[in-house]
Amino acid sequence: MSAAAPSPAEFADDKRVNAEQLGQARVRVQVSVGGKDAGTMTLKFWPEAAPNTVRNFLRYAAEGFYDGKTFHRVISGFMIQGGCPQGTGTGSGPHGKIAGEFSADKKYSHRRGVISMARSNDPNSASCQFFICHGDAPFLDGKYAAFGQVESGTEVLDAVAAVQTGGGGENSRPQQACVIRRMEVVLA
Repeated sequence: MSAAAPSPAEFADDKRVNAEQLGQARVRVQVSVGGKDAGTMTLKFWPEAAPNTVRNFLRYAAEGFYDGKTFHRVISGFMIQGGCPQGTGTGSGPHGKIAGEFSADKKYSHRRGVISMARSNDPNSASCQFFICHGDAPFLDGKYAAFGQVESGTEVLDAVAAVQTGGGGENSRPQQACVIRRMEVVLA
C-alpha cells in the first residue's frame, strides 16, 4: 500500500521533502493513445543523481500540471517527449528553468525506460518537458539530466512509440493523440 505524497509546495522546499522521501516517490502515469486507454507507467527516481530535477518533476506532477498534456514528439527506438503546455515542444512551465544536472556515470545512462529532461541548446533551460528513452541513447549521457526510470509499464512506452508519426521536427508528431491522462504521485 502506498502512502500519500507530500503536497506540491512541499516538493518545492528541500527542507520539507528530504532526499529519502524523493527516493521513495513514485509517479503513476495514465496514458491514452487515440482516445483508448494504453495503461499506466510507474516511474521511480534518482535523487542521488539529479535532486533538483527530481524535485522539479515531482512538483509539476503533484500539481496536476501534466494531466491532459500530450506526448508531442515520438521517435520509435529513441524516445517519447511530453509535458509541453502548448503541445508543440516550445513551451515552459510556470516555475521557470532549472540548472542542468548531468551525469556521465554509467549507472544513470540514457537507456530504455530512463526519464530525462528536455531542454534547448542552453544546458540550464529545462523546465517541464521530459522524455522517456524508448531505446538506448548513451550519446545523451553528460548532456541531458537523466533522473529516473520506468519501474513498470514499459508496454505503455511501447504503445506510444508505435504510433505513426508525420510532420513536425524530425517528422516526429504523432498522428494519434498520445495523452497523459493523469499523473499521480505516491510514496512507495
